[in-house]
Amino acid sequence: MLQIIRRASTGTKALVAIFVASLISHAAVAAEQQTINAFAIWEGQGVIYETGVNMGTFVGSIAGRFFIETDRGPLDAGRIVCPVMLDMNLLNARQNGRGKCTITAEDGAQVFGDWSCHGVHLIGCDGQMTLTGGTGRLAGTSGSGEIRIRSTVRGVAKTASTKGSAMEFARGILLLDRFTYTIPSQ
Repeated sequence: MLQIIRRASTGTKALVAIFVASLISHAAVAAEQQTINAFAIWEGQGVIYETGVNMGTFVGSIAGRFFIETDRGPLDAGRIVCPVMLDMNLLNARQNGRGKCTITAEDGAQVFGDWSCHGVHLIGCDGQMTLTGGTGRLAGTSGSGEIRIRSTVRGVAKTASTKGSAMEFARGILLLDRFTYTIPSQ
């Protein structure tokens, strides 16, 4: 299976353009704006705090593998980690979220992004993500696009340490749709 994935990634570098090529290979490329779809399957955990009358705030993180969609299927492009903060109205389940993400390629090059979203607690939220830079061969990366975060499995455990708080564990998917980015030429 690993050999099939490696062959697929070698054969799709040209098709996936700068972003995937920069996450998979060390080749220098010219700056060019590209648009992709990508996703991450994540697991997360954190604490929900009571922060007002019928209000709660989740503080935690999500992390998982990051994939770029290609014409030959998903291509593993690294790992994503995102500190997350969600404010929730406990009466109508509306939520506002924000966070920062770091996408790290296998060679250690990184891309950073900030995001915000609005949605419904226990379902997910939709919003925008903006790339704020990178390191190594991804230094100077910029871009933006739609972000959708969905939760599929949840677990909650009361904590004795802080009144009005509970630990929350979840799994889900993070989708970047029509995400446009530019990596400066190296």
